[in-house]
Amino acid sequence: MKFELTKLCRRNRDGSKATQAGRLQMLRQVADELKALGFGRMGARSLKPKHVDALVHQWQIEGLAAGTRKNRMATLRWWAERVGKPAVIARDNAVYGIEAREFVAKGSKAIEATRDALASVEDTHIRLALRLQAAFGLRREEALKFRVVYADQGDHIRLRGSWCKGGRARTVPVRTPRQRALLAETQRVVGDGSLIPSHLRYVDQLQRFKFATSKAGISKTHGLRHHYAQWRYRNLTGWNAPAAGGPGVRQLSPEQRVVDRRARLQISAELGHGREQITTVYLGR
Repeated sequence: MKFELTKLCRRNRDGSKATQAGRLQMLRQVADELKALGFGRMGARSLKPKHVDALVHQWQIEGLAAGTRKNRMATLRWWAERVGKPAVIARDNAVYGIEAREFVAKGSKAIEATRDALASVEDTHIRLALRLQAAFGLRREEALKFRVVYADQGDHIRLRGSWCKGGRARTVPVRTPRQRALLAETQRVVGDGSLIPSHLRYVDQLQRFKFATSKAGISKTHGLRHHYAQWRYRNLTGWNAPAAGGPGVRQLSPEQRVVDRRARLQISAELGHGREQITTVYLGR
């Protein structure tokens, strides 16, 4: 089954390379789990409801978080759809007792790339990637693959789908002189290249990034996206986000709620998410 699932993934290259690699790894893990559960001699087209039920039950026994189980169910649905058996898996996760994820931020997870922290990152390319994350709310992979010569469109940057999670291209506005100066500085350093040195692969630079940021004490760089989201919220609304000490939605006037929703939709788009609800992770509610 592993061999057939590998071929299935290679024939269907949906999403970024990181997404494809993660999907293949997860499917291989599922194949091992099914074998351990007593389902031998399976092929890619052998998936049946009893296999899904057994996997879900095992994940519940292991105490996996709802978000982890939802991600695995998404991968199972991808598998079922690619072999022409989408009806094998119910569309609603509630059928399997998988509760909805809690998307409300409990306190702010925003971090700033402080001068002292950045100064301790010796690699210029990694330091610039961190600054791009903070300035434009980029994910780590997006920052490392960022090419100014392609991205810079004057009043906005465009992100190529192959850089982004799920292959979803997007744009982010350029609104401040500091953002403009950062783009110019990055251009001077990399020319028409990316923040992955030409002699390295993405996976190599990713490992160097992880080591350098961990050493500098800023390993959880996703917090830079939280910082960007909260900055943009304040910029768009005129008040702080709930996660940053601002008023909750229930405290807003009807007019302010309209502004709040518009801001959240805008920020969701800039961060590369398709739903307004996900902004509560960054902004609170």
